[in-house]
Amino acid sequence: MYKQDMTLLPTFDLPDEAQVLLKTAARHETPCGAGSLVWHLWGASTGKPDLAPGVLFHGGSGSWTHWLRNIPALVASGRQVLVPDLPGFGDSAVPPQGSDADALPEPVEQGLQMLCGDRACDLVGFSFGGMVAGFLAERFAARAARLVIVGAPGLGIAPQQPIRLRAWRHLTESAQRDAVHRGNLAALMLYRPEAITDTALRLHVANVVRDRMKGRRLSRTDVLLRSLAQVRCPVHAIYGREDALYQGRMEALSLALQQAPHFKSLTWIEEAGHWVQFERAEAFDQALLATLNAAL
Repeated sequence: MYKQDMTLLPTFDLPDEAQVLLKTAARHETPCGAGSLVWHLWGASTGKPDLAPGVLFHGGSGSWTHWLRNIPALVASGRQVLVPDLPGFGDSAVPPQGSDADALPEPVEQGLQMLCGDRACDLVGFSFGGMVAGFLAERFAARAARLVIVGAPGLGIAPQQPIRLRAWRHLTESAQRDAVHRGNLAALMLYRPEAITDTALRLHVANVVRDRMKGRRLSRTDVLLRSLAQVRCPVHAIYGREDALYQGRMEALSLALQQAPHFKSLTWIEEAGHWVQFERAEAFDQALLATLNAAL
């Protein structure tokens, strides 16, 4: 009913690691603007009914693949895991209005209502998706059992050094584009050079070419900090120690998060950058599961 014309989006090949995992998911579509919001669901038949479903929100210029290396651990722990391509990214249509994170909670909540009913969920948001998760927890309080923000901006803290990403759309040679993408991954997403693997590159390319949410600005404000002041569920945070957004600003980050009335914990993952859950997947999964298993 909510099919959309995807023929205008670029074609791409996902790495084998992503294709294998995607084959184990159930795909669902819920309304979003003139098309649909695409969801991927794991653990539908194995999830424990006493555990809140985990909903993972990817970062800007991303898709469900930002969580590629974390979904299996969550499913193995007995969780049902839902991962959307957020409106305007991946295979999902653009939202009915707006072009930033504040335009997404309503279509996302509509989808969760169709897929989960009134059940409270553990909301886990990476970067841009951390803002979406925070807005969702603020506007639809009954939906959030816990809120976990991962590398999220919108806390009113500017990087000590500007992060400069190079343009690539004007380049015609794939090798030139790949070189720019690798440089951008190093500048923002990943700390260790060896983390910029062929898999990381191919996931990144497949994501950025499908980003239709242009002109985003809220990440440069304190909009998430103001939302966290209204969130009523427990709030946790996981950040890479070498996150390019917060290098040299870790104390400021900690103090900002502590302003949230229901803030519970901040976990640092060593030797990891912004895309912490990909770069140090095992350490991140341990931290996330410990957070989700903590008493409410």
